[in-house]
Amino acid sequence: MKLELRGITKRFGTLVANASIDLTVNPGEIHALLGENGAGKSTLMNVLYGLYTADEGEILLDDKVQKFPGPGAAMAAGIGMVHQHFMLIPVFTVAENVVLGHEPVSKFGALNLAEARKRVIEISDKFGFNVDPDALVEDLPVGIQQRVEIIKALSRDAKILVLDEPTAVLTPQETDELMNIMRQLAKNGTSIVFITHKLREVKEVADAITVIRLGAVVGSASPDASTSELASLMVGREVDMEVKKAPAKLGEQVLLVENITVMDDRSQKAVREVSFSVQAGEILAIAGVQGNGQTEIAEALLGIRDIVRGKVTLNGKDITADSVRKVLEAGVSFIPEDRKKDGLVSEFSIAENLMLDSSFQSRFTKGLNIDFPARRKIAEDLVQRFDVRTPSSQTLASKLSGGNQQKVVVARELSRDGNLLIAAQPTRGVDVGSIEFIHQQILAERDSGRAVILISTELDEVLALADRIAVMYRGKIVGIVTPDTSRENLGKMMAGVVA
Repeated sequence: MKLELRGITKRFGTLVANASIDLTVNPGEIHALLGENGAGKSTLMNVLYGLYTADEGEILLDDKVQKFPGPGAAMAAGIGMVHQHFMLIPVFTVAENVVLGHEPVSKFGALNLAEARKRVIEISDKFGFNVDPDALVEDLPVGIQQRVEIIKALSRDAKILVLDEPTAVLTPQETDELMNIMRQLAKNGTSIVFITHKLREVKEVADAITVIRLGAVVGSASPDASTSELASLMVGREVDMEVKKAPAKLGEQVLLVENITVMDDRSQKAVREVSFSVQAGEILAIAGVQGNGQTEIAEALLGIRDIVRGKVTLNGKDITADSVRKVLEAGVSFIPEDRKKDGLVSEFSIAENLMLDSSFQSRFTKGLNIDFPARRKIAEDLVQRFDVRTPSSQTLASKLSGGNQQKVVVARELSRDGNLLIAAQPTRGVDVGSIEFIHQQILAERDSGRAVILISTELDEVLALADRIAVMYRGKIVGIVTPDTSRENLGKMMAGVVA
């Protein structure tokens, strides 16, 4: 089935999320929709899927104009979508999830689970998915859950399949398996729209590439294009994709973590007797699929979350039970994984955000009051040093792009005195140019003698920056390896397989 989007425009108030977008996807084609987070890719596909209604433009399938008042109409027309966050019910079986909303019934009106199981087995066997129809979804690894979502779409005879950031929560092996599935689907005539910001994956699997920036199509490219060319299209300028890293010059041990156990919000063990150390002048990356305890480790080290067992020592001092303020004063800087929730106050100015948690320090005060000229001077210096693109340091944080918001957080944390930096997902949701800049800043901190803990689900980032890599799986560190470890072995460790 051929898909055409002509002049699609979608507005949210004064924000133009999609501006007159044209897109053609041919039958059996894997078409990558490439762009940074916030570029408008998912909005465009939500218009196609009937979740949003376009303000202008039209959708055509095999040259016939379509109107989709909701997802049901889109599915009936042969469009399926696998969202970045899966739409599965954990306590249902695979078969029950697949037929939810279009359940087969017997002649007596009862649910025909045998027919549901048969449908799952047929699709699974045809494409080599290897999915058990009777398995509970909550017992399945993330990669298999994604296959269930694909089976759901195919069970409704999807001829066009939209995959929204499908590799975000997969191990390298699961990503490779998904690529093979995409090729098999395309070979059988299914058209695939592959939404992503990962250049390596685009080059590996795409037949055609359309690049979106700031809600508009800025060009198309061949999979033969270099990653630098694709990155330049995405951000509008030349980007150096290679991280240049000098050998580490190790100093004294800064942090020692001994057998810590940490609970999650449901009072379940999220971190299980984890131990590691970090020295001055090195980057220890904690890698793994999201949800394996990395977030809880970061929060525990900062004092946000209680450590129920074990010990944390910073510069020879026990900080296991210290408050957040005491941990910060002891020399820890923290870049949180969610800048909007934990890193910024959106209705504060840049200058105000740059002194969060530090407003009591002498550099910001005069007597008992804030020294506003000093604050402005510090803010202007940091804005310039960290290349924050803004008209003024008095601009509200909410008015900045995602990349510039992240630079504000990075500027604040790296301007603190201290010898330990914890950077959790430091480049999540920022453009390629900002990623390049933030990587340079993290390496500069390491080279200045600071110890760095990098928590990232982006394997490319881990391999580029780390001096050592601790891999987490289900709350435990399954191994600590060097960055010359193969992707294959790292992927196995991320899936819990220890060599």
